[in-house]
Order: sequence, then structure tokens, then C-alpha cells
Amino acid sequence: MPTPSLAHLPIRRLTLRDLTACADLSEDRRWPREEHKWGFLLSAGKGYGIDDPDGGLVAACVVTEYGTWGRPELGAIGMVLVAERHARQGVGRRLMRHVVAAMGTTPLTLHATPNGRPLYEELGFKVTGRAEMLIGHFTTAGPQSGVATRAATAEDLSSILRLDEEVFGADRTPLIARLPAFADRLHVAEDGGRLVGYAAAWPNMDTHVVGPLIARDTETAKALITSLAAHTDRPLRTDIDVRHEELLTWVKERGLASVAFNSVMTYGITDLPGDWTRRFAPLTVAAG
Repeated sequence: MPTPSLAHLPIRRLTLRDLTACADLSEDRRWPREEHKWGFLLSAGKGYGIDDPDGGLVAACVVTEYGTWGRPELGAIGMVLVAERHARQGVGRRLMRHVVAAMGTTPLTLHATPNGRPLYEELGFKVTGRAEMLIGHFTTAGPQSGVATRAATAEDLSSILRLDEEVFGADRTPLIARLPAFADRLHVAEDGGRLVGYAAAWPNMDTHVVGPLIARDTETAKALITSLAAHTDRPLRTDIDVRHEELLTWVKERGLASVAFNSVMTYGITDLPGDWTRRFAPLTVAAG
């Protein structure tokens, strides 16, 4: 039988059984395999993909929904990948149109690379901000913050969820509740017994990614990064909202170097909900 054309290959939901195929797709596009992250996103979100009749995946992406169960208030799109052999044939556009239609009236957001941005603009996404990706070995030189930080405990989870929803602007319980198992370290910052920030460091290939980073102010964000860095010998990676200029200057002084900029884009809303002044870095750009 003749092989179906790309335009007629069905789009289906992905599951954890597709983890290896998703990692293979990442590797095909010269991305890290990121199996740990793929597993997390496929568990917390909805994966969409197109099977290749010759094996593997033609394309894939993940949508993470936030808000009331069954009535999401925001959807974050990430890990949009098309196999090299099928690139520039409209597959990514078709997959994105399917996802946008499936989400109905739910507002959407994503972090776009310079290469991906034209496609998303064609689909109606608007640039509302930028994030700077930084990587490097963190050094603790310089004055230490007076903000109190410690490892989070199970008793902190309800407070973390309340703070996260207040800052992010939507309930992210399915994502944040998985953090203790996903991350190697989860720390909180306190003031007078009140939780004023939290951050995680999770393993991604040979780095530890700092995210999410939610903090009352820049000094609290600095203290959380410092406390996480004290427990790893790996390079740190994080994606910081460019409006947080003081924090960006500080992490660069301590060894992190800028490697890329991504555009933060939205669809159906003019700006992201919540309080950006306390939202310093996402858990991962793939999940907003």
C-alpha cells in the first residue's frame, strides 16, 4: 500500500509509552534527549503527535493546562518538534493548528525560538515579553543574602501552591504537586514564618535547571538561587524574564553566561495573568 501523505497522517494523543519516541525526536533535531523532562510533561500535560509510518514520530508537542479542572484558564505549549526529514513541509503548522483548535477559547502561551517565532505569529500569537537563557557554574563570591531559606518539607506544599497560584495567576496544582518527585532540590524562603518564595533545581542532562523561581523580590530570588547552587556541582541553567535586570546582572557576575533569548508569546490574551514582578523564571519554558 502507498505511504499516506503527511497531510493525511492522523494526529493523536501521546502517553508515557511514547517517551522514547519523543526523546528520539529531540535527538533527531539535535536537542538533548531530555527524557526526564519529557516524562514530566507527558504526565502533567497533554501530548500530541503524528506517527511516522516508517517508525517513530513525525512531530510532537505538549500542552500543559492551568486552572479549574475541565475548564482551563491558560494553556502552555512546548516541545514543538518536527523530524528533520519532514521539516519545512507544513507539519508543524498543521500540528499547531490542531492544538489551537483543540484548546478552543482557552488563552495560550509559549516560549518561541527565533526560528519558531514566524510560524507562531502566522497563527496569531503575539510577542508579550522575552526570557534570557543562562548557563554556567555558579560561584558564591560576594556578600550573602540575609533572607532565610531551607529545604521544603511536605508540610510546605499547601503554602507553595497558594503562593504559586497568586503569583502565576492560575492554579498549577497538577504541575507543582509533582515537583518534589521531579526536582532534586526544592527550597523555600521565609520571613517571620511566612513563605515568601520558592524554587526548584531539577536535573536535565548534565545541568541543574533552576525553575520555577517565585520570590517576593530580587534579594529573595538571589537567596533561593544561592541555596540551590550550594547543593550541586553541575552547571546551573535558568530562563529569566528580561525585566528582572538586577537579577540578570547578578547571575552573570556569578558565572552564568547568556546563551539565547526566547520570545514569550500569547494567543487570546494581551498579557500573561499574575504578578510578573514575583515571577522570575518558569519551571521550564515548555510549561510556561
